[in-house]
Amino acid sequence: MTESLEGELHVSRCMAVCEHDMADFSELLPGIDIRENAPLSGYTTFKLGGPCRCLISCSAPDELIRTVGSLTTTGVKFVILGGGSNVLVSDAGYDGVVVRFVSDRLSIEREDHFFEVTACSPLDKLAEFTAREGISGLMSCTGIPGTVGGAIAGNAGAWGEQIADVLQSVTLMDETGAVREADASTLGFAYRRSDIQQSGETIISACFSSGNGDRAKQMEERARILKIRAEKHPDLSVDPCIGSIFRNIEPTSAAGRRQAAGWFLEEAGALDMRVGGARVFEKHANIVVKGEGCTAQDVRDLVEQMAHAVKDRFDLELKREVRYLGEFEGEEHRDDFF
Repeated sequence: MTESLEGELHVSRCMAVCEHDMADFSELLPGIDIRENAPLSGYTTFKLGGPCRCLISCSAPDELIRTVGSLTTTGVKFVILGGGSNVLVSDAGYDGVVVRFVSDRLSIEREDHFFEVTACSPLDKLAEFTAREGISGLMSCTGIPGTVGGAIAGNAGAWGEQIADVLQSVTLMDETGAVREADASTLGFAYRRSDIQQSGETIISACFSSGNGDRAKQMEERARILKIRAEKHPDLSVDPCIGSIFRNIEPTSAAGRRQAAGWFLEEAGALDMRVGGARVFEKHANIVVKGEGCTAQDVRDLVEQMAHAVKDRFDLELKREVRYLGEFEGEEHRDDFF
């Protein structure tokens, strides 16, 4: 029952040094929320990380398109961040501009057998909406944090289902702010991945098919899933985390089944592991939670320890789902690690 929101982080290819100040951005982007030296710990589910040079918050597609177009014109280095549910920001923060594309509300339009939703909408609110409306296909997204766009880019899901199963098309924006439509069949969806993760494009909105389901049964199923998650996953208000650290193991043959990374981690002794204030969650060996005094470097070092334990025990290389932003000791410097 592992889920991923890989794709919550998109990095601009423009690597110019940020020499602009708040006044410059305010003039370029009137009416958009702009904050200087904003601590990124407040914008990820792990509640860790240092400040960025400037934080620009967009809650609608037109704001994001305008912002990206302006930043590209000025040659400023920037990243686009969604709900922050799979991103670990370094303790030093990020020496550039962070553009958040997140909304607290679900923006959706329904027509005939399809519905379109903005990518900055909360994923769980979309799952709740489809349950109430008797729309089938998205129950596996129940209780998963993050945005719809991040879920699509990382092909999120659980229990053998994935969001790409009911996706029809997406509206994408490139690093200059140019927009195009793309059919879902062209985006290379696979287990917890898509071509969008490497293209540098950002999802603006998405169109889904609206299969018919039983409203009462779907609401019951939603309640059941939420209960299971509450029993097996951390309460983010008590134990901040970023969900599953590693991807599940791909089958070795066409007849094989995907195996849970958590099983290998538990067998390798991960449940007893701790580095500084970071520890492995006692109910799930593939989840790291933030404890007292925890730093982002603690988490990074614990993740390495977990991976090494599985390698030593099973000669198996785990693939990390979590993406790193900023500089970490022991990592080659990049703006976006995989």
